[in-house]
Amino acid sequence: MIYLIFDSLIDFSRSRETSDKIRFVSLAWQEQLIEANREMVAQWNKANPDSEVEYIQSSWSSIYDYLITSFETDGVPDIFHYESTIIVDFANRGYLTDLAPFIEEEMKNDIVDVAWASVTQPSGEINGIPFLMESWVGLYNKDIFERNNIEPPTIEKPWTWEKVMEIGVQLNHDTDQDGRIDQWGIGMGLRNSANLIMNHSISFGGSFFTKENGKYVVRVGDEEKALLNSIMKMYQELKCMAPESIGKSGTEIIPGFMRGRYSMVIGIGAAMRQQLVENAPEGFNWGVMPPLVSKTQKTGINTQTYSIPKKSKKQKDAFDFIRFAFNTENMAKLARSDWMLPARKSCFELPPFNTANDGWEIVTKSVDHLTVGPWLGTPGYSEWKGRVANPILQELYAGRFSVDEAAERIEIESNLVLSRYQRNK
Repeated sequence: MIYLIFDSLIDFSRSRETSDKIRFVSLAWQEQLIEANREMVAQWNKANPDSEVEYIQSSWSSIYDYLITSFETDGVPDIFHYESTIIVDFANRGYLTDLAPFIEEEMKNDIVDVAWASVTQPSGEINGIPFLMESWVGLYNKDIFERNNIEPPTIEKPWTWEKVMEIGVQLNHDTDQDGRIDQWGIGMGLRNSANLIMNHSISFGGSFFTKENGKYVVRVGDEEKALLNSIMKMYQELKCMAPESIGKSGTEIIPGFMRGRYSMVIGIGAAMRQQLVENAPEGFNWGVMPPLVSKTQKTGINTQTYSIPKKSKKQKDAFDFIRFAFNTENMAKLARSDWMLPARKSCFELPPFNTANDGWEIVTKSVDHLTVGPWLGTPGYSEWKGRVANPILQELYAGRFSVDEAAERIEIESNLVLSRYQRNK
């Protein structure tokens, strides 16, 4: 990992010294999305020979360290791809250009409000242009549902968490009569689950993060504990959740779903559908479930963005490329390639996003339930997830303590971490 980051810095420094091109760092990793990005850059360069873009492929695993280093030097990219929860923190440290003065009415009005909210400071400063939005859905095995005479949820009639538990118990089966369950009602990717817990707790009324005396603090009350209690009920009491759920990510749970081990997968990102389309065995029938309901159907949004560092010497040219990259046609292509929601309203009107095929209609409608979590822009949020939330949640799932004990530990350890990042406003 250190070698990759160091190598990127060397290559980038050489590029800066020898090229007047607009340097664009992309985090695309799926083959389809990489190809879409390269085609987009080639089209721009052909039409704009005086302001060519240099495409630089990076990775999600190394981008944070690379950017932090580049912000402190003169080796910044002119445009970089990242996510809203991190760039707001970068902006708070003074690293990013305020893009609000560059944004025209057409772009401002066409990108959905909740996407803008994910990148906008209270002052009105805009830290990045959102283009992809993750939506939280569920997946179900159509054949298992039909065999058990179960009507799946619909956009008009979504399921509650209680309904999922009820059906989950019903769909536990020992299909080969060896005394062990081999078809579980529910699979859920709970390894490193802080992001999942935060975004889904919103529907229970949970927020976790709040401000007291001008500082962010974490409070874990009944509403924050509600989802954790539901998960532990499915896992420990009802035993309708596959035990390996606690050790697998969302990506890792999909192969078991394709083998018929899980009748449903809940709390999964819509982008996971790509694995099913590309890798599911012939004849495997699956469907998409709308977001689950508790007090509301709201889930947290995380957007992918393009930002421009303050140290970029080509800010206007860089934004001209962003404007081109995020027109309706290009944004739709990027979203389809990444199996995520586009941020433009005009994209939603296109036929591919309104088809029942591969669950697109349900995924597109789920944009109505996206909202911004109160943790957005919290200094130290990334460290909090990695050093506090994820480890404590794993211990909870492993049965080392109760939900109440986990809540107490999260509060104490969270506020120790956050205190190092904050000052009175």
